[in-house]
Amino acid sequence: MVGLVEIPGPPSPSLGYSISHQRVELDIDLLSRSLKGKTEITINPHSRDLKSVRLNCRQCQLKRLSINGRPATSMSYDEPYNNSKLRWHAGVHQHHMLRQRIEGQLQFPPEEELVVNLPRNMRIDELDPFSIEAQSPLLARPDGTKRDSGDVSVLDLAQGAKTAVEQTARFTPVVIYVEFIIEQIRDGMQFVGWEDGDLRYPHAYTQRSSPNTACCLFPCLDNISSRCTWEISIKCPKTIGDVFQERRPSEHASVNGFTNGSNEHRTSTGEKDAISSFSDEEKALDLVVICSGEMTDEVVLKQQIIDSVDPTKKTSSFFSTAAVAPQHIGFAIGPFEHVNLAEFRESDEDDKLGQNAVPVHGFCLPGRVQDLRNTCLPMAKAIDFFTLTYGSYPFSTFKICFVDDMVVDCVHTASLSLCSNRLLFPEDIIESLDRVTRQLVHALACQWVGVNIIPKEAADMWAVVGIAYFITDMFMKRLCGNNEYRHRQKKMSDRVCEFDVARPSIYDTGALLSLDPSQLEFMAAKAPLVLFILDRRLAKASGSSGLSRIISRIFLNAKVGELANSALATPYFMKTCEKLGHVKLDTFFAQWVFGAGCPRFRVTQRFNKKKLVVEMLIQQVQGDLPAERDLEKETFIRDVKEELHNVYAGPVQSVFTGPMTIRIHEADGTPYEHIVEIKEATTKFDIPYNTKYKRLKRSRRQKERTVAGGGIDFAADPQDDVLLYCLGDVLQSEEEIREWRLVEWSKEDEDRMSQESYEWIRMDADFEWICRMSITMPGYMYLSQLQQDRDVVAQLESVQYMSAQREHPLVSTILVRTLVDRRYFHGIRTAAAAALVKHAKDEIGWLGLFHLEKAFQEFFCFSDSRMIQSNNFSDRASYYMQCAIPQAIAKVRDNNDKAPFRIRSFLFEKLRYNDNSNNEFSDCHYLSILMNALAETLCSSTVPSMDAFDMNDDDGDDVRFHNACLDEIDRYRRIDEWIPSYHNILSITALDCKRRLAKAGIVAVTAADYLQYTRDGCLEDLRIKAFSSMMDLGFFRNSHILRWFLFILGTDPSPYLREYMFRLLGSTLGAIAIGENTSPDTAQASQQTGLIIEQESSTEARQADLARKQTVVGALAALKAELGENQILKDALWEAIESPVISLREMGELLEICSLLYTPETSIHLVLKHPRYWKCQRTSRGKLTFTKTSKFRTTPMRKPLLTAPAPAPKRQDSNSSTAAPPVRTLLKPPKKPGTQGHPPSSVVHVAAATAAAASSTTATQAEESTRPKLTLKLNLKGAGARAPGV
Repeated sequence: MVGLVEIPGPPSPSLGYSISHQRVELDIDLLSRSLKGKTEITINPHSRDLKSVRLNCRQCQLKRLSINGRPATSMSYDEPYNNSKLRWHAGVHQHHMLRQRIEGQLQFPPEEELVVNLPRNMRIDELDPFSIEAQSPLLARPDGTKRDSGDVSVLDLAQGAKTAVEQTARFTPVVIYVEFIIEQIRDGMQFVGWEDGDLRYPHAYTQRSSPNTACCLFPCLDNISSRCTWEISIKCPKTIGDVFQERRPSEHASVNGFTNGSNEHRTSTGEKDAISSFSDEEKALDLVVICSGEMTDEVVLKQQIIDSVDPTKKTSSFFSTAAVAPQHIGFAIGPFEHVNLAEFRESDEDDKLGQNAVPVHGFCLPGRVQDLRNTCLPMAKAIDFFTLTYGSYPFSTFKICFVDDMVVDCVHTASLSLCSNRLLFPEDIIESLDRVTRQLVHALACQWVGVNIIPKEAADMWAVVGIAYFITDMFMKRLCGNNEYRHRQKKMSDRVCEFDVARPSIYDTGALLSLDPSQLEFMAAKAPLVLFILDRRLAKASGSSGLSRIISRIFLNAKVGELANSALATPYFMKTCEKLGHVKLDTFFAQWVFGAGCPRFRVTQRFNKKKLVVEMLIQQVQGDLPAERDLEKETFIRDVKEELHNVYAGPVQSVFTGPMTIRIHEADGTPYEHIVEIKEATTKFDIPYNTKYKRLKRSRRQKERTVAGGGIDFAADPQDDVLLYCLGDVLQSEEEIREWRLVEWSKEDEDRMSQESYEWIRMDADFEWICRMSITMPGYMYLSQLQQDRDVVAQLESVQYMSAQREHPLVSTILVRTLVDRRYFHGIRTAAAAALVKHAKDEIGWLGLFHLEKAFQEFFCFSDSRMIQSNNFSDRASYYMQCAIPQAIAKVRDNNDKAPFRIRSFLFEKLRYNDNSNNEFSDCHYLSILMNALAETLCSSTVPSMDAFDMNDDDGDDVRFHNACLDEIDRYRRIDEWIPSYHNILSITALDCKRRLAKAGIVAVTAADYLQYTRDGCLEDLRIKAFSSMMDLGFFRNSHILRWFLFILGTDPSPYLREYMFRLLGSTLGAIAIGENTSPDTAQASQQTGLIIEQESSTEARQADLARKQTVVGALAALKAELGENQILKDALWEAIESPVISLREMGELLEICSLLYTPETSIHLVLKHPRYWKCQRTSRGKLTFTKTSKFRTTPMRKPLLTAPAPAPKRQDSNSSTAAPPVRTLLKPPKKPGTQGHPPSSVVHVAAATAAAASSTTATQAEESTRPKLTLKLNLKGAGARAPGV
C-alpha cells in the first residue's frame, strides 16, 4: 500500500514570520492515553509590523502561554474536536452544518486554530546582520538567558547545516512558550496492546491519519513548508510494569495549578485484569523511545513527588540539526528489541566508506528479531549504494521500527521510518521477498527526497515521488539484476497505459492527492516511468550518465543551500536536466508531465526490393479510444469526488513527439539501429537495407544443431554458413516431438520465411516510450524475436502477441518450448504458461491444456505418473512455475464456458496430495493458489444433481466429487485455525473461495459463516476479508449486518481496519449505485433452476439503467433511490460520525458520503425535559416543604387553574401600543394510572407563528422510552446559518 505524502501549502513568508527552532517536552501516560507537554517556539518575524502569530493546535487544553517570558494577554483558540459534534439531536440531514464547523481543518493546508496576538508594547527591532544574535537566532534569547553548554554544541551543528540566508535573522526573535495537556489522545498517536484482552505487546507511536496531524500532539505550524531544527524530550515509564503502577491521587490532582478531575486515576477492574495478563518477565521489559533525530541522553528521573522518590520514569532527549517539517517528526515507545543492521554490510563496502558509513538500526517487538534480520537484510547495502551514487546521507543515522496497526506500510520521518509489522516475513516465505524489499528501500530513499527535499508546491509532488521511486528501482536493478528490472518496467508501462485514460496529468494530480488514495497510486506508477524514459533519452542524447548525475546534483544543491528551503520545483528540475543533459526538454515535459495520456502506435512495414529499403508507416491512434467508460465499484467514490470537485481529465494529445529507435535484425543476424524522429500523427520513412545475404532458414539451423550434436561434419555454402544459437531450442528430438505432440513449420511457411529479407523488426528498442505498440509482422518474425533477442522486453512482447492469436498447434508448440526452457527469465516462462490458455480448445484437441499438464508432470511429478513430488522451493524460478501452471490451467474453458472435469480433477489431486514435509520453505501461498484455482473451476460448472442423468458427464463428476472439493477447501481453513499460516492466508483464501462459490450459486451461505471472523481478536486482514465478502454477497441490505458494519467502522481502535472499512463502504455503495450487487439467494436459485428470465423494459428504464452504469449523476440518483430512505442506515451512519474514536479526516469522509445520499436540511432538533410534578408538605411551625416527584406531565392542562391579575390601567399615548398581559398557566396533570416513572419523548414541529401549539402533542406509549424529554424541530432560515449550541 502506498503511504501518505505531505501536500505542501503556501510558503511561510506569506504569514509574516518563520519558525527557526522548536523545543518540545512530552510526558506521556500510556495507560490513560494522555500527555502533558511544553513547547517553546522561536519565531523570526519578517517585518516590524507583526501583530499576531497563528499556529496549529488540536485536542489540547492550554494551561499557560507566554510571549518572551511574559503571559499572553490576548489570544483565541478554536479547538476543532470541540466543534466536531452538534449540540442537539441532529441527524444525517444536518451533515452540512457539521461540515461547516470542521471545514477549515479538512482543507489543505488546514486553518490555524491558535491565534496569539502580540502585546502592543512589545518592540520588534531590526538586528545588525553581522551580530552574533543575527547569525545565530537560536542563541538570541529575548529574556537574556542562555542555554546550557550542552545545547550550544547542538546549535553549532545546526548552523553548519543551514545556509547564510537561513541563519541570518533580520529582526528580534519572538519566543512563544506553551504548556498544555491532552486528556484523551484521539488522533496523532496510536496505542496498541494497552487494553484489556489485547494480547499484543503494548507500544505506542505517532500515526498520520492525514498529512497534517503533528499539531494533534503539540502546537506547531503544521505545514510541510515550515521547517526548523528540533529538540525533543519524551518522558515515559521505564518498564511495562511501571506503567501499571498504582498512582497516587495527588500525582494527578492538578496540572500547572489547574484541577484536572478527569485525570484522577483509580485502578479499575479492567486495569487490574490488564496487569494480570502480563508475566513477570514481560513486566520487566524496558520501554525504549525511538525518535526522529539523534539521541543526546537518557536519564532516569529522580524528582521528589510529595516527599517520595519516583524512579519509574525516564526521559529520552533527541535533537535534529537538519531543518525538517513537523510532519517529519515521529517517535515510538515500546519494549523494542534492537538489531544492528550495519552488521550485514559487506567488508569491501565498509572499507570503501570508512567513517562515512551510516549506522543502520532496526527495532521490532519481542520475538520478531529473526524476521527483522531476514526482512531488512539489504538495507545496509542500499544505504551504501545511495550514498556512493547520489550523495551523502542527510542525517546522522537511519532507524527503522516495526509496529502494529499502521494504516500505510511505511511512514517517513526524519532519520526514522515507522513500518508495519505486516512487512516482516520469516526465512521460509518467498512471495514477500521482492515486494517488501522494494517498499523498505523506498522508505530509505524518501530520507533523501521526501523528507530532506520536499516539493515546493502541490503540483511539484510528481518530481519528489518520481525521484524516490527512480533511485529505488536503480538499487533493485543492482540487487535483482537487469532482467528483473526491465521486466518490471515493461509490466508497469502496460499498466500505466491501461489506467491513464481520462485522467489529469501527473502535474495536476499533485493537487488532487487528498481526494482519493488511488491518485497517489497512479502518480507512484507513472512518475518513475516518466523519469525512466527521460533517463534513456538523456543518456542517448548527451552520452552522459543520464538522470543519476542530475539527481546527485540536486541533492548536493539542497545540502549546500542553493535549493531554497530544500524545496524542489518543476521548473528548477527541468532547468537542471537541460543544463546537465545539454538538450532542450520543453516538448518532453509538455507531453509527459504537463500533458495526460499515453500514445498508441500502429506500425506497418514493407520491404521494397527495388530500392532495398524498408518502408514504414507509424500512426498514432490514441484519439480513437472510446470517450465514455462504464463506472466501476472500486473507483466509484473517486469518480464522484472528481465530479463534485470539478476535476476534469486532461485533453487527449493527438501527437506525441520524440526520437524512437528502430532495430532491424537482418538476414545475417546483425542488428542495425535506426533513430527516427516522430513529429506527426502519421509518419512515413524509408530505412535502408544493408545485408546481401538471404535469410537463414529455420530448418537449416535445426539441421545444423542436429548434425552438430551427432558429431558429423556438415558442409554448407559460404553465404549460408551462419550459425545462430537461440533460446527455445528444446524438445527437438523425434521422440520428444511425438511425446509432447509438437508441430513444426509447414513447407509453405518455410518457403515464405526464406523469402523474407530480415529476421524481425523491433520498435522502440531502447524503451524510450510509455506506449502501446501494434506491429504488423508475421508470426514467425515474432518467433525469431522471442528466441534470438536477448532483451527480456522483446521476449515479453512476443509472448503477448502470441497470447492474442487464435488457437493453433504451432503457437502452442512455441509457447510450451518457451515454458520448459530454463534459460528464459522466469517472467517470460510464466507469461508463456498464461498464454497457453488461449490454445487449450476443443478445436485443436485441447493441445494447450495437454502441454500445461505435461509440463507440470515433467517438472513436479514422478516420472510417468500424475502423483506430485514433495515440494522443493529452493529454486525460485521453479517455484514461480509451480504456481503459474495451476493458475493457467484453472482458466481453461470449453465451448460452454465451463471448466472440464479433467481440470477440476487435476487441481483437486494437487491440493489433496500436496506434501511439504521435506521442504524448508512454507507452502501457504502455493496452497492459496491451488485453492483459488479449484474454486474458480467450480464456479464455472453446475452443481451435480443426485437425480439427474447426463450422458456427457465424465466418470467421477458427481455430487461426491463436488462435495469432496468443497471439503478440501474447508479442511485447510480448519487447519489454519489450529496451525496459523503466514498472515492467516489459508483462512483468508477459504473465505474468498466461499464468497466466489456463493456468488456463482454453487453453495449456500449465511451471514453467520462470516460473522465469526469479524470479531475483535482476529487478524485485521481476516476481518477485512470477512466484511468484504459479506458486502459483496449483498448482506449490506441486512439491517443487523449494516449496523454491525458501521459500528466497527466508527469504534474499532485499529486505524488500519477503519481505513479499509471506509474503502469497503465506498465500493459497496458503488456496487449498489451501478446495480451490480446481487443477493446470493437469487444467484443460487438461478444456478439450481438453470432458467434466466428476461423481461422487456421500457425505453426510460433502459436509459436509466444505462445512465447509472456510465454517468455519475445517474448512479447517484439510483443510489439515493435505493438507500435514501433507509432509516437504519441513517441512524448507524450518524452514530459512526459522532463516534469519539474516528479522526477529523474520517469524519469528513463520512460526511461526504452523507452529502451523496441525503438532502441537507438546515434545522435544529431541540430536546427539552418534560415538566415534573412537585409535592408540597406542611411541616411544623407553619413551614411548607416542596420536593420533586418522579411523576412527569406529558399532556397540557385543559383549563387554567390560576390566572395572573390584570395590571392597573395606565394612561397611554395614542401612538403607543401595549402588549397583552402575561398569562401564567398551570396545566392540570392527566388522571391516568401508571404515570409514575419516565414517560417517553414527544416530538413537536414548531413554526415561528405557531409556537404556542407545541404543548398539544399526544404522548406515546410509556413502554417505548423512559426519557423524560421533549423534542422540537426548528427550521432555520438561510442555507448558511450556523446553528448555535444548545
